[in-house]
Amino acid sequence: MAKITIFGQGNMGRAIGGLFSEGDNTVSYLVSDSPHDQLGEIIVLAVPYTAIAHILSDYKDEFKGKIIVDLTNPVDFTTFDELVVPADRSAAALIAEQVPEADVIKAFNTNFAATLSSKKVANNLKTTVLMAGNSAEAKHKLVDTLKTSGIEMMDAGNLKRARELEAIGFLQISLANSEKISWNEGFGLFK
Repeated sequence: MAKITIFGQGNMGRAIGGLFSEGDNTVSYLVSDSPHDQLGEIIVLAVPYTAIAHILSDYKDEFKGKIIVDLTNPVDFTTFDELVVPADRSAAALIAEQVPEADVIKAFNTNFAATLSSKKVANNLKTTVLMAGNSAEAKHKLVDTLKTSGIEMMDAGNLKRARELEAIGFLQISLANSEKISWNEGFGLFK
């Protein structure tokens, strides 16, 4: 169905790659010496927010015309006490400004890797991935590539909703870091 390139092979990158692989998608992980012309039509940024500037610097031209899935949570990981982007902005919006010819979608940032891999939250609630983006066509393509993955996708609106998604991700990370919830749990949606 689609060629997916994932920046990052950590827990999130592998969990998301597994979801895409359950369809007829081709998934590749980018390493530092990968050729720039090997990028897929959907690019997943499964790296810490601090790595984004370097990636955009190196691949900005190659991101034109692509769907960029940003799952970063711009949390200050030294304190776990604040986001490092202005209160009226989001990491996804800042990425979209730097690559205006790409379709940026905020997704997966309100999920933990364990809930993506198990496809369940709290043992019985199906994992739901919230997404926000300005292109209905790009969001439809993302949903289509994940339709056989066993997770739910929910459209939270246009890209300006990314700041609320990042706030939810920040709260969830803060709760897990302070051991009030498990990294294997997280927030779920009842429909």
